Amino acid sequence: MTVYLVGAGPGDPELLTVRAARLVARADIIVHDRLADAAILSLARPDAELIDVGKRPGAPTPQENINALLVHLGSQGLEVVRLKGGDPYVFGRGGEEAEALLEAGVAYCVVPGISSSIAAPAAAGVPVTHRGVSPGFTVVTGHRESGGADEVNWEALAQTGTTLIVLMGVAHRRTIAERLMRGGLAADTPVCAVRWGTR
Repeated sequence: MTVYLVGAGPGDPELLTVRAARLVARADIIVHDRLADAAILSLARPDAELIDVGKRPGAPTPQENINALLVHLGSQGLEVVRLKGGDPYVFGRGGEEAEALLEAGVAYCVVPGISSSIAAPAAAGVPVTHRGVSPGFTVVTGHRESGGADEVNWEALAQTGTTLIVLMGVAHRRTIAERLMRGGLAADTPVCAVRWGTR
């Protein structure tokens, strides 16, 4: 059997891919994070085991524990879906989980999902690229393991001339904004804050 690292998309269950829905419906076990919508989980078989490993402020599930759980379950001959918000490889730690499975010799498959980094702005009516306005976009996290926004060169990002998409940046928004302006971004640059995009 295989461990499937499945992207649940940006939140709206209607934006789940057909393949993801099919895998959720047939899985023996679904290991999910807190961003997995209840409507998506309701697609599971009645006898499927649902394991919540969501990372919550103040009570995170250590990534090492999740990796070990996936290796253990994947070694049991079960069909396991690791359901992750957005896309597994866009700030979803899917790469770390894939590495752990590969090192343990457990078969896995990545099922891409629609990332909130582009879906949430689109749902809010904001194109991340637009001819004559923005020739590209940059996606960056505003939250780092060290607990701050210091590891990102915000001043350099201010110089890109692209749409800047900051995920998980609410806690450090002031620092991020100040550093972007120090890098030359105008104080009147349009900003759109989106929470629960597509929901």
